[in-house]
Amino acid sequence: MPRRTGRPRTAGASPTGRGTREDILHAGARLFCTVGYGSTSTHALAEVAGVRQATLYHHFPGKHAVLLELLLGTVQPSLDAARALLAGDEPAPARLWALCAGDVRLLRAGEDNLGALYLLPELDDERFAPFHDRRAELEAAYRALVAACGVPADDVVRTAALVLGLVESVILQRRRAPGTLDDRTADVVADAALALVGLEPAHRAAHAGTGRRLAAPAPAAAD
Repeated sequence: MPRRTGRPRTAGASPTGRGTREDILHAGARLFCTVGYGSTSTHALAEVAGVRQATLYHHFPGKHAVLLELLLGTVQPSLDAARALLAGDEPAPARLWALCAGDVRLLRAGEDNLGALYLLPELDDERFAPFHDRRAELEAAYRALVAACGVPADDVVRTAALVLGLVESVILQRRRAPGTLDDRTADVVADAALALVGLEPAHRAAHAGTGRRLAAPAPAAAD
């Protein structure tokens, strides 16, 4: 008997080339960031993904699940990096620099401004609790690194909020003036974060050098 190839597409080639699930997520990213989450139906998601609506429901119970997976994809890489940096023994300012720079690069990456999804009022729904949990852990990591930089205890929460706000200002900048963002943006933001925690320029430069090494992507494995 011929091997079954799974649920057929309704039209055209896969937009991502990575399978139906990724096609649906790609459609969700595009529609939620342009049309809006509230105005996007599962029918529209399926149409843009090039699949039947029944196929969409085979992979996701509804559009909220598509949004949740997109949100988790924006925060999990930063959280993984934060956990590794918290466990490191390099100077705290260098680790904070690396976390900020890595976050900015992530927020700048991709065709769609997925960070803008953080602003959706629908995120108050309890179904998005997994995202909020990971987001809270990331915020705690920022606070821990800010505290380790020597910021006074009664100023840690405020300073950490300012640092994270500076990092995430890239989201609005990407929406309003994307041409102002370039490959230097991550370094500029991370340098400014060290200024916020009170480091003098000479110390910022030294820690930035170490931070760049920490934030550098791992080399690709040889074939």
